[in-house]
Amino acid sequence: MNTGWIILIIIVALAAYAVFIYNRLVTNRQMMQEGWSGIDVQLKRRTDLIPNLMETVKGYMGHERETLEAVTSARTAIQSAGDAGPAERSKLEGALSGALGRLFAVAEAYPDLKANTTFLEFQGALQKVEDEIQLSRRYYNGSVRNMNVAVESFPSNIVANMFGFMKGEYFELDNEGDRAVPQVKFN
Repeated sequence: MNTGWIILIIIVALAAYAVFIYNRLVTNRQMMQEGWSGIDVQLKRRTDLIPNLMETVKGYMGHERETLEAVTSARTAIQSAGDAGPAERSKLEGALSGALGRLFAVAEAYPDLKANTTFLEFQGALQKVEDEIQLSRRYYNGSVRNMNVAVESFPSNIVANMFGFMKGEYFELDNEGDRAVPQVKFN
């Protein structure tokens, strides 16, 4: 075989491999965006539940203003965050989780509230949303891991750098206590 043909075959093989890597990077980026969208949807669902929960709680624990205001201000901060990245959103969501945890802890002192059907429904809905957030977080972080591995691994890092693919940010909670899903239990 002629040297020219060998060089041409090598160039075509390298180009085909570069296209394969590029397509894999695009797939990883799309999965990462899909994962973030899933988290965003679940966080919005949780944020939408809060006003109804707060209205139910206000009637029973009106003098617990500080706790109620903490939940309200955390929710407002999340809504004003807009398109904040995973690091900023996880910080804000951690604050909301902490405020909700304090709200449910204070609610323990109100037997009538614990027995209120509306409150129990919101409590169950919130627990379901928290579980969905956890699942969405796992999916998103797995997608980020795949993207980061592809962006950092050789030879895909060459293609990633050529086309501007960037590593993703994990959705993590800063406070170790916020890592646990708030326990919503009433005896």
